[in-house]
Amino acid sequence: MTEAETFPPVSRDRRLALLGAPVESGASRRGCAMGPAALRVAEIGERLRRLGYAVDDHGDVAPQPVEGLELPGKARDAAAIAGWARVLAERTYGLLQDGATPVVLGGDHSLAMGSVAGVARHCAEAGRELFVLWLDAHADFNTPSTSPSGNMHGMPVACFCGEDGFDGVFDDAFQARVGPANVAMVGVRSIDEDERTLLRKRGVEVVDMRAIDEWGVAAPMREFLRRVKSRNGVIHVSLDVDFLDPGVAPGAGTAVPGGATYREAHLIMELLYDSDRVVSADIVELNPFLDDRGRSAVVLAEMTASLFGQTILARPARPVS
Repeated sequence: MTEAETFPPVSRDRRLALLGAPVESGASRRGCAMGPAALRVAEIGERLRRLGYAVDDHGDVAPQPVEGLELPGKARDAAAIAGWARVLAERTYGLLQDGATPVVLGGDHSLAMGSVAGVARHCAEAGRELFVLWLDAHADFNTPSTSPSGNMHGMPVACFCGEDGFDGVFDDAFQARVGPANVAMVGVRSIDEDERTLLRKRGVEVVDMRAIDEWGVAAPMREFLRRVKSRNGVIHVSLDVDFLDPGVAPGAGTAVPGGATYREAHLIMELLYDSDRVVSADIVELNPFLDDRGRSAVVLAEMTASLFGQTILARPARPVS
């Protein structure tokens, strides 16, 4: 398979594959399991079809049974999370192998352990470098030994970056990792103390809200995209609803004030589409029980449409250099 066939551009003749992951075992509050259904009610598939894509909704996955897994330190429901991670790794890998672009609908953010693992395996086999754009109020770089709560939705980045403490989550087929220097976190405004120390040691790029207040989102995004292009890399986008300010999207179980505005978020999505580098995505942590008449679900569906090319006016194709 040639490089072009392995990673075709996300043009409108490329198939998008929606995959629900109603996992909430990693979160401290129940309700995320309703997220995939709420996104479908918000017409996420229909919005993408109106852009000209062939969209296949593969329904919701079910976790693989994993018995007896215990991780050292604090890691609540580790066996359940491993069950979700294993099936999601297999499904995202298989969809990419089949030429589709997986869009995982969550579900709490622990699902990214699996989705990114599958994408990383595909990229490793294709000889392409994978970058992850983490749009989140939280860094999610805790490990079982650093986490104050043990909630595993605060651990996925540490897991797919290969930190210690996650042995047994995957079998040998999904051991590909993402280099910490290939992770860019944007919109972060809540980091635990030990997590902060680990992020600095590993060299993860963190664009916090202070940086966005000073420089806006365009400058750091363009720098990130230039770096990806210079390495001929591809991007997995992981979008947590709490990346947005709670006034824009209240349906978050771990909402933090002072998040991204509606237009800042859409500009990021539009720049990502222009880059022609996005090969997969997660839309996570939507808790309809905490939402206001479906407002957050609609915002996330609109942002996903922007990620795949919806604009106010027609623009020159992919101007990012």
